[in-house]
This record gives sequence, C-alpha cells and structure tokens, in this order.
Amino acid sequence: MEKVTAGRDQVGDFAPKFAQLNDDVLFGEVWSREEQLCARDRSIITVTALISSGILDSSLQFHIQYAKNHGVTKEEMAELITHTAFYAGWPKAWAAMRIAKEIYK
Repeated sequence: MEKVTAGRDQVGDFAPKFAQLNDDVLFGEVWSREEQLCARDRSIITVTALISSGILDSSLQFHIQYAKNHGVTKEEMAELITHTAFYAGWPKAWAAMRIAKEIYK
C-alpha cells in the first residue's frame, strides 16, 4: 500500500500530531491491516460512512478515488451510492454521485 502523507502535506505545520495520527496511525497502521480487511473493502466502508455522515468534500473525493485505485468498479460505486441513498438521504447521494461520476469518467 502506498504511503499517505495528506496529513503532513495539508496540516503538518499547523497540527503536527494530528498529521502524524492521520498518516502513520490511520493510514499506516489501520489501513495496512490487509489480513483483517482488504483495502478494497475498507474503501467501500469508508465511502459509505463519509456519505452517511454528510462529508461531501475533498475527503469523499479522495476516498472515492482511493476506492477506484483499490478495484471498486464504476458500477459498484454507483450501486454503493444508490444503496446508501435510502439510508443516508437522497441529497447526500446526489452530491456523492456527482463526485463519483467525475472520478470514474
């Protein structure tokens, strides 16, 4: 798995501990636990959680791209968002669908 440096890149000078936890613990330790749950499945869970929480910004964009990079197909992403819409809300799904459509074009 590629090393994530988003924390350090974006907020490292402002919040170094937050950046370290994001990059080293969340992505370095949790996401690397491939024996327990593969990155593809973690991506599906993460995208669903972000949509459900209403986090429809660059975080969702990053994780949809991450999901694509880990093998989630366009058809699977569309189905994931469609299914999530009934639990998380239609407007959230519309926003997520626009992001996903751009990433998968």
